[in-house]
Order: sequence, then C-alpha cells, then structure tokens
Amino acid sequence: MAYTTINKSTDYFNTVLYTGTGSSNSVTGVGFRPDWLWIKNRSTTSSHIVQDVVRGATKQVYPDLANAEVTGSDGVSSFDSDGFTVGTGASFNGNGNNIVAWNWLAGGSQGSANTDGSTNTTYTSVNTTAGFSISKWTPSGSAETVGHGLGVAPKMIITKNLGASQGWFTYHHSIGATKYLLLNDSATEATGSTAWNDTAPTSSVFSVGSQFAGSDYIAYCFAEKIGFSKFGSYVGNGNDHGSIIYTGFKPAWFMVKCSTYGGQNWIMFDNKRDPYNEMNKGLRANTTGAEDTSTSYNDVDFLSNGIKIREDNDNVNRQGETYIYMAFAEAPLVGTNNIPATAR
Repeated sequence: MAYTTINKSTDYFNTVLYTGTGSSNSVTGVGFRPDWLWIKNRSTTSSHIVQDVVRGATKQVYPDLANAEVTGSDGVSSFDSDGFTVGTGASFNGNGNNIVAWNWLAGGSQGSANTDGSTNTTYTSVNTTAGFSISKWTPSGSAETVGHGLGVAPKMIITKNLGASQGWFTYHHSIGATKYLLLNDSATEATGSTAWNDTAPTSSVFSVGSQFAGSDYIAYCFAEKIGFSKFGSYVGNGNDHGSIIYTGFKPAWFMVKCSTYGGQNWIMFDNKRDPYNEMNKGLRANTTGAEDTSTSYNDVDFLSNGIKIREDNDNVNRQGETYIYMAFAEAPLVGTNNIPATAR
C-alpha cells in the first residue's frame, strides 16, 4: 500500500480548464496561488507557455521552443490566491477558445538564495512536502553544482536558458546523468557530459557542465513523493494491451516520452480534459499543435493505482523501446486518512 501524508493532492497540483474571453480574465478554481503555471490553448496552433513565481508573472518561456524568455504584458499579469489573471493574448485568452492550465505549488513565494552548491542560486522556491522546487541561477560555464532545496535527490529536472535560444535540457533518473532529453524536441536521449557532468543529483544539489553558460537559467526540480508523484520508465510491448504502470495513486496528470526511438512526442494527459477512460485528448509538449482527439491518441486509462497503456502507437508503446514518464496524483491509493482511491 502507498501510504502518503498528502491526502489532498489538489493542495499542491491542480488542472483548470477555462474559456478565453479576449479581455482581462481572472481564472479561479486552482485552490492555491500557483508558483509554476503551464498554459496551452487547446483550440489553436500556438505555443505552450510556462511562467513561475521566481521569474515573475509576466516572464514567459515556451516548452515547445528553444527561444529565450520574453516579457509579455498580454499574458499572465498576476498569480492570485485561487488562480491567476490573464490579459488579451490569444495563446492565453483567445475569445471562445478552450484553454488548459496546469498548476503546481512550490514555496509560495519567490524564495531566496540557496548556498548549498558551488554556485549560489539567485532564488529558490521550494516545497519539500510536494517535492518540487524552482531555482534561478547564473552559471559559470564550467562544471558546478546548484542547490535545489528538496532535501532528497530529485528524480527529474527540467531546465531552460532564459537569455538565449537553447533547448530545454531535461534530466530523468531512469536514463541517468550521462544522458539528457530535450523537452522541446522529439529526439531520443543523447549522451554528453556537458549537460549533467555525468553526476547524479544528491539530496542537496544537482550538477551541470559547460553546456550551461552565458545567461541566467531556471530549473524545475521534482522529487518523488509516495502517493503524490512518480517518475519512472517502462518498456513497450507493441500491442493494444500494453503495460500497467503502478504509481500508487489515481493519476491526475501524466506526461510520457519515448527515450530510445526518435521522432516521438512528449504526450500529455490529464483528468480534467479527459475525465473518462479511454483517454483520447492528446497534447504534445514539444509542438504547437491544438488538442488532438484522433484515435491515434486513444492511448491510456487512468486507474485507481496507476496507468494502463492501451495502444501500440509509437508515442507510448513501440515494441522493445523505453519510455520515461512523470505523473501526479488525483488521489493516493490509501492516504493517512485511510480513504482509498476509487476507479474512474
């Protein structure tokens, strides 16, 4: 049994759906003031947008692009007590468009410098209960360590160069510190010591190599928490009765990427856009594409204790290939309140 001290997952992660108005729009229902906000217009071809409390509400980066950070007055103008406010930008608030926002809670503020590494962070906002931190730092261009504040080693790290056009270097413990993936790309895992300096994260720091240079960087670090989050891998079997991924909770959100076979997207599912199995609303973190309801994305079921792969689609289940994933809970299998999760 996966017992957890997090009995209400929506205190730390929540998905909200809203309809764009084309004018200033206060989006509520998150349940907390979001520290990391990921928005996608589901109706149109437009970039994903990521904003966070460390960089400030108007600072935008795009997971599907290598582009540097921009300041946008037409996007998120504030993080609010129960959500956020968006301006007139079509990607955030196109009139009549269907939009999804994924929200995470870090430390509840911009935070302060972390001095655990060989290079200090400018700010680190950290939530040790939920296993999530956001760190901003200026790298030296040489091998160095950076503090994450989690108290346990992160299982996944997503980074972005804020001042230059550079891919989203991503660490996942299942492929190890000698390799990396790019969130904005469909390519397979690549080998190179310039990313993580061939050194796995520790309970206090993560390591970076000479790839990190020239500008401020942001890092989103995730530690695994029983009953709330899971970062793992599985091997595809190439048929419609794929793997069952045991997470120890009923999932609310799931992102998966084939790490060993090229051209496969980062596929994202959640329990708000797709409240019933079999799930058929595909969004791809590395593309600008609108939500895809074609049968090729009828790929997974959310179970009371994990995820069932339902397709032989190469994005999620090619024979013999390895897939990495990250998942967050709707409800734990059993929490400390002894209330079990139920099936959908």
